[in-house]
Amino acid sequence: MLRDAQATKQALVKWIQEYFAKNGPTCSAVVGISGGKDSSVVAALCVEALGKERVVGVLMPNGVQSDIDDAKEVVATLGIRHMVVNIGAAVESLKQSILDGDHFSDITGSTEHARDAVINLPARIRMTTLYAVGQNLPGGARVANTCNGSEDYVGYSTKYGDAAGDFSPLAHLLVEEVREIGRTLPIPAHLVDKTPSDGLSGQSDEDKLGFTYAELDRYIRTGICDNVETKQRIDHMHKINLHKLQLMPSFDADEYVKK
Repeated sequence: MLRDAQATKQALVKWIQEYFAKNGPTCSAVVGISGGKDSSVVAALCVEALGKERVVGVLMPNGVQSDIDDAKEVVATLGIRHMVVNIGAAVESLKQSILDGDHFSDITGSTEHARDAVINLPARIRMTTLYAVGQNLPGGARVANTCNGSEDYVGYSTKYGDAAGDFSPLAHLLVEEVREIGRTLPIPAHLVDKTPSDGLSGQSDEDKLGFTYAELDRYIRTGICDNVETKQRIDHMHKINLHKLQLMPSFDADEYVKK
């Protein structure tokens, strides 16, 4: 899909260098490493842009992570400093604290967490962890957003979770384009082609979305979608999730109050 994956990779490296030159000349890049293609590609790009000494990987299993070895392979291959922070206890503690909060059942009408609240909580705790790690680094840090353009288009991310960050190298690259970039980088091929999964719900991305990334990417780039129901689903998801991509609305007195 890319005209020249190598040239795009080089442009990405330059963009990261320029971002840090303006927004953190002494800062390190902090990247949450899941073992999937997106975080692997972002970490590798940051290494090329800044040098491995200025990239820190953070592995954040929620209790037991079945593919934790993939994440360890990424940091070992790139030779970057890394730490492992198991967020399992924090997730369970916060879930229980919310349930035990005064008037929880009165306000929510339930004695249990909603499914989406359970799924999204680890992602938000992970982002909190990345910023906490970053603020402990000498010279400061900037946290990488590792979402790609396909995910962003349909809102397949957690607001203030993986959708947060300070800089977003992959925001305008679709899934297959990220893979093309990945093949130009020194990361294991099996991670570049790994089946995408959020690591939270137990399903692959495509199972959860209800359509393939190939269908989504084609529709985003060409406006063509052969299946009417799939097109309607993509359009609906894009519309209801636009708030994740927009700046927080703020009141402007000059606009609303007559002088």
